[in-house]
Amino acid sequence: MRRDSRSPGRRARGARSQSCLAPDSYGGQLVTAVERVPLGQLLRRAPRYGINAAAVPLKPNVPTYIRITDIDDDGRFAPSPKVGVAHPASGNYILSSGELVFARTGASVGKSYLYNPDAGQLVYAGFLINVAPDSKLLNPKFLSLYVQTKEYWDWIARTSVRSGQPGVNGQEYAQLPVPLPNITVQNAIADTMGDLDDLIATLERLITKKQAIKQGMMQQLLTGRTRLPGFTEPWGEPSCFDELCTRLTGFWGESRAIAKAPHRVQVITAGDISPKGHLKGAATRFFSSAQLAKARCIRDDLVVTSSGNGLGKTAYIDEPGRLAASNFVRILRPRRGVSGLFLAQLMRTSAARDVLDSNTATSAYPNLLPGFFTERWIPHPSFDEQLAIAAVLRDTDREVAALQKRRAKARAIKTGMMQQLLTGRTRLPVEVAT
Repeated sequence: MRRDSRSPGRRARGARSQSCLAPDSYGGQLVTAVERVPLGQLLRRAPRYGINAAAVPLKPNVPTYIRITDIDDDGRFAPSPKVGVAHPASGNYILSSGELVFARTGASVGKSYLYNPDAGQLVYAGFLINVAPDSKLLNPKFLSLYVQTKEYWDWIARTSVRSGQPGVNGQEYAQLPVPLPNITVQNAIADTMGDLDDLIATLERLITKKQAIKQGMMQQLLTGRTRLPGFTEPWGEPSCFDELCTRLTGFWGESRAIAKAPHRVQVITAGDISPKGHLKGAATRFFSSAQLAKARCIRDDLVVTSSGNGLGKTAYIDEPGRLAASNFVRILRPRRGVSGLFLAQLMRTSAARDVLDSNTATSAYPNLLPGFFTERWIPHPSFDEQLAIAAVLRDTDREVAALQKRRAKARAIKTGMMQQLLTGRTRLPVEVAT
């Protein structure tokens, strides 16, 4: 890659930049319009490519490897699992504080990560490009925030399609137009957004903690190892779904109302159930009276995917409305003395996954075998204890959902603030340093 002949991190006299706004003021002092300056003029050195080396299992004497796949959509280092790199030149590719890496090719092109020293020593891989902002000109956190905005991703979309394989090389990243308020303003924006990042991180830790607590509660309560206060009656022998529920098959129906299918319904397909058991949507279809009577969902039903990818995904029907099952979904309707919510919680356990795996027809299009519904593995406490266990676990689910809602709101606020502050549309009332 050809280096710029100008001194790194400095704009040449007469270098082109783009004005974003008319003059405005911070803290009562007039400042010039926010300019857009090519990233390459704000770096300590030219962008660098990572090392081309294979990943190896992580060992104490091997540095941690960071690859495109180890960076999540929020710009965090989130490997699963961590891997290492054993190469004699790996020491030349260690990230330093204030440096960022950018994905340069493939579906993840444009994804970035601001190095956090808490992650330990990281060696960056060949499909990543390292940039080192000059902190006197460009706050690295400010840059990391900017490259999460829609404006940045629009630039990536325009730049990466210039070749057959989506990609942005080091020279192209050096041409990225970066909004450049003065460094005092950048620092203030970075601090403000950092507070939001801290809030989001706190919420994520709480969510993780609550989910771990829920997992432990499930292992204890759903197996009878721990009993809720007031329940001492021995549990019955394990049962199967066909003993505890009525099994119903759904239909696909018609795409429009016709004489024989006049009933408008919302049909649950296999793709409408998330891996965590949430309904993501439903298809509008039309059923006959007989189809509606057989496949319409009622409160406390379970719907289970019986064919296709995501086999065994289960959703609990709390508010049925006009929901109905499709032909690739089975309704499990609890009989008298059985709680559907209790069964739904059981379907999230490792025991349920084991039964599911052993009763899957392995083919190009996987299907549930009849044994899934006839195998006796389901613990059978009294109906009152089922209700009590299900209520405790649902309360925890609701606590997690409330935290997730707060996290989503904080992320939305952050996104909105980034769009405004990082492009200069809105200004912080910053006191300009003397």
